[in-house]
Amino acid sequence: MKLCIDGLPIDAKPGQTLRELVIALGLDDQTLSGRPLAAKIAGEVFSLNYVPVRSLQNEQERPSIRRAMAASGGVVQLLRFHDLAGRDVYTRTVQFVLFLAIRNRWPKAEAKISSTFGSVLYVQVTGVEDFDFQELKEEIASIVSKDIPLIRQRLSTQEAIARYKALGQTDKARLLQYRTESYFDVYAYEDFIDYFYGELAPSTGYLQVWDVIPADNGFFFIYPDDDNPDRIGRYISMPQLMAVNKEGIRWCELMDCETVSDLNRLIETGKLRELVRVNEALHEKRYAQIADMVCQRGVRAVMLSGPSSSGKTTSANRLATQLRVHGKTPIIISLDDYYRNREDILPQPDGTVDLEHINTIDTDLFAKHLQALLSGEPVEIPVFNFKTGKREWKGRILQLSEKTVIIVEGLHALNPQLLPKGLDNSLVFKMYVCPLLPLNLDDHNRILSSYLRLLRRIVRDYENRGSSVEQTLSMWSSVRRGEKRWIQPFQESADVIFNSATLYELSVLKHHVFPLLTAVPPEESCYEQVRAIVKVLNYVLATDVDDEIPPTSLVREFIGGNTFYRE
Repeated sequence: MKLCIDGLPIDAKPGQTLRELVIALGLDDQTLSGRPLAAKIAGEVFSLNYVPVRSLQNEQERPSIRRAMAASGGVVQLLRFHDLAGRDVYTRTVQFVLFLAIRNRWPKAEAKISSTFGSVLYVQVTGVEDFDFQELKEEIASIVSKDIPLIRQRLSTQEAIARYKALGQTDKARLLQYRTESYFDVYAYEDFIDYFYGELAPSTGYLQVWDVIPADNGFFFIYPDDDNPDRIGRYISMPQLMAVNKEGIRWCELMDCETVSDLNRLIETGKLRELVRVNEALHEKRYAQIADMVCQRGVRAVMLSGPSSSGKTTSANRLATQLRVHGKTPIIISLDDYYRNREDILPQPDGTVDLEHINTIDTDLFAKHLQALLSGEPVEIPVFNFKTGKREWKGRILQLSEKTVIIVEGLHALNPQLLPKGLDNSLVFKMYVCPLLPLNLDDHNRILSSYLRLLRRIVRDYENRGSSVEQTLSMWSSVRRGEKRWIQPFQESADVIFNSATLYELSVLKHHVFPLLTAVPPEESCYEQVRAIVKVLNYVLATDVDDEIPPTSLVREFIGGNTFYRE
């Protein structure tokens, strides 16, 4: 069969793998930045061990072309680390090697992915007293040097459940009970099996760039740098995020809901409504604690930031409610109203406009207004008209009294460019809102916070803005780049980080989003992203408990019915 791999034609013989064809074309770069890790065919991601034309059983048999190859017309796009799907392949391969290494050296250890912060993966290890990260590095290096082929195997779901139980991986066995397909694919080496809900690199030797450093109760694994994958990513200490992550784990234990199978069990036993009530109570208690901190410090302005779909608007309103309990008169200001006129924003070299850039905000005007407000002067606050793309002045005059606390809400609220020079820092309180979901799919597979935020945004954009799944996904990579550059660098400067995730919302969001996702056709460019989302949601039981969710809940900001938006 004639294939076209990254624009280069080649004849694929029966039984040849994509990896062999890539090598024949001279595309197997030895640097991680240039080396193909997987391939996209007809909107789906495939391992380079994939065989486009099946092997002949005998000379009389005609070559059999695989379904995806026929659908793509022989067109293959190679995925490298700079591609989001390629990076996911590398990440999953790392996880396979990590857990294989731990099993080899410490068979009785219990290892669990606890969190991911940028280029750093935190893994907890319990059940052993002699765990040593240097030994772990040596074992990982040994596995990488052996260049072990990573071949996917298909088992019946029941066989997979039995094998996981025999290996002591009861978390995976419980999760598979919710699998609707009769089969389950695994990657295996000797008697070790595991799966990470997507393709792996062809072999362990592809892990060229990595490091391991010690951490409390486990270790940090350092991934390649996102911008330059030929070097190791930077490890930046994030004590506040780690503390919030530990708090989330404690919440999981408190509510007996640490994995998706636990969540499903609560749904099946009719206890999800109780989970909703407890989770909402924990949020309300935390908002009250933050309000206490603001009042105790005599703060006049709260700068409230967070990434897209983190729940900033609801958090600002719920904090305002708690401040009223203290006798304060809170005023909420949205940084969106300080957007520059769209016509005044200079385009990037490629002609596009980066709406995530700090320069889209008139920082000088905001700093001037904040200084005047804190000095007791009256200030007219602008209103941004998103339909016209222009800032308007409608006579909204603000002036602070002794009881007034300003809450400034927006993506860039923690950026120091917004604060007037010489400002007394004791007058400002910084709050960062982010859904750090502590719920795992299973012990070896974490559900990323960005995944939860994306689900929230898809639902909100569809319900409130009429945007399709395709439109939302087309903007997501740009949103994430902006967050990495303009929001995340300031998160540790916050006085407090509020975890806006709820343990129950995956099942609620699935009820709203699943029909939208399954309606996306294979020919759409975002189909591979949709498949990755669906792979996780397939294990989550959908539920309709919207009537139990309070009208002021963070979740209401996305599924609708949030009373803070009513006039």
